[in-house]
Amino acid sequence: MLKPRNKVPSLQVSLINDTHWKIEDQNPENFTMIVFYRGIHCPICKKQLEELSSKLDKFVDRGVNVAAISCDTKEKAKTTGDKWNVPSLPIGYEMTIEKAREWGLYISAAKDDKEPEHFSEPGIFLIRPDQTLYFSSVQTMPFARPEFDDILNAIDYILKNEYPARGES
Repeated sequence: MLKPRNKVPSLQVSLINDTHWKIEDQNPENFTMIVFYRGIHCPICKKQLEELSSKLDKFVDRGVNVAAISCDTKEKAKTTGDKWNVPSLPIGYEMTIEKAREWGLYISAAKDDKEPEHFSEPGIFLIRPDQTLYFSSVQTMPFARPEFDDILNAIDYILKNEYPARGES
């Protein structure tokens, strides 16, 4: 389990815009937010990432770098970018199952032929510029995810009140 105030594991993925994303290269004003999603097979992920994309400017305005990452193949991730309404959202792909486990994500096996053999369940991580964990929400199921408006309101409160990371013990 990752603990707040501790350094997060390294992470590097390719993005669907043919660039690369690396946690160590992030230099946000306040946070990096990683949204780990299940993959193109998940309609709840589609809704979540489209909502995130519509609020991306609000995160950027608060000094938050954002990336959405899955274990999907390059082909599936590029299809996500083409078919979902996520025009400016950085979408990373081919995260390994081993790396997902390093981040504390739950792993599921396919329940039918529409799902990949194995994939990670959802998670949201807020990471400080020094690459220490501030907040995480990790789920075993695709349902009942944190709302992005709640996260934006929390970031406002955190920044205004210099609220420390909690749960470090």
